[in-house]
Amino acid sequence: METIVQRLICLVIGYAFGLFQTGYIYGKLHGIDIRKEGSGNAGTTNALRVLGKKAGIITYIGDMVKAVLAAMVVRLIFGQSHADIIMVLVLYSGFGVILGHNFPFYLGFKGGKGIAASSGVIVALGYWPLILLGFCTFMIVTIISRYVSLGSILVVISFLIQAIVFNHMGLLGVSGNYAVEFDILAACFTAMAIWRHRANIKRLLSGTENKFGQKAK
Repeated sequence: METIVQRLICLVIGYAFGLFQTGYIYGKLHGIDIRKEGSGNAGTTNALRVLGKKAGIITYIGDMVKAVLAAMVVRLIFGQSHADIIMVLVLYSGFGVILGHNFPFYLGFKGGKGIAASSGVIVALGYWPLILLGFCTFMIVTIISRYVSLGSILVVISFLIQAIVFNHMGLLGVSGNYAVEFDILAACFTAMAIWRHRANIKRLLSGTENKFGQKAK
């Protein structure tokens, strides 16, 4: 029962941090509800399209940092007493951040798609190969294809593969008893991102997806 409570606490901590909707707040400060402009999404890409580069950068940083901060709080609370499962707990907090970002209760559960926040979760895990490979995957795919959505989807898929491989190589510091739980969480993390991009996937397949620098249709 105690371990279940700890996991729930980490989810709640993450959700609370995820509620900070950087793009929405930035837009409101400039008299715009970003959810009613462009693609209607409250994330980085729509902030960039609707409000410009500065807004896009600020939105990305804000949404990424909130995942890092949630993980820091979890490490502060559980880092010493539960060192054997701390990476799992960090991932729970990260999933909570994604839920809070994607489904903020005070905005009618209409938020972003969670990719900037997801990158923050990857950073929060603190394993540099994961961070570097994720960054390179996104940049290479996005630059070549000019589809931010494709880069985002492939980042989370590559994260899942890499996380499982590194986990079972013993490189992430996850206790053997919790390795499968970590894998399942990583899979949920990836599945959420893909599900949130389901409309983008349909447009990619039909050739109607917006390319980077192109106005939302």
